[in-house]
Amino acid sequence: MGDWSAARTLRGLRTRLERLFREVAKFGAVGAVGFLINVAVFNLCIHTLQLAPIRSGVISQVLAIGTNYLGNRYWTYRHSDKRRMHRETVRFFFFSGIALVIENAVLAVSHYGMGYTSPLADNIAKNVIGLGIGTVFRFWTYRTWVFVSGSGRVLAGSRSADGLPAEEERENRRAVLK
Repeated sequence: MGDWSAARTLRGLRTRLERLFREVAKFGAVGAVGFLINVAVFNLCIHTLQLAPIRSGVISQVLAIGTNYLGNRYWTYRHSDKRRMHRETVRFFFFSGIALVIENAVLAVSHYGMGYTSPLADNIAKNVIGLGIGTVFRFWTYRTWVFVSGSGRVLAGSRSADGLPAEEERENRRAVLK
């Protein structure tokens, strides 16, 4: 009996890790598109339109946030509960707004507080350090509070008490019954 329990636990752990890896990969792919938009628009605003760094950062990030919402909603977390889209959208933009403040606060400290005003310094502060911190924050909040199922689980789908997909749980029951 203990062997079945250990095997089921290991299989459940492996399934959860595979699911987490797919989630991180999709989140990363969507984020990469958002990153390209963020960097391109930020540098366009600063160098071509001659806007201030923080204003450029906010404009670029708002465009990236819109792109990321579509990618995450309809690809990364497409299985989440669609009956709660209004609440999900409000939460997404709320947490993205906090990440926007984090990212641009790092830029402000670097540019105005520490005097690093070169284009390279602005890009490193905003698009490497600020974006890195903001990305960790976004991933955690999106999977914890934004894209959840009706039962409060991330990536809704029918799951057993062990966290196994319904198909795998049915297979386990069949094996036990044989």
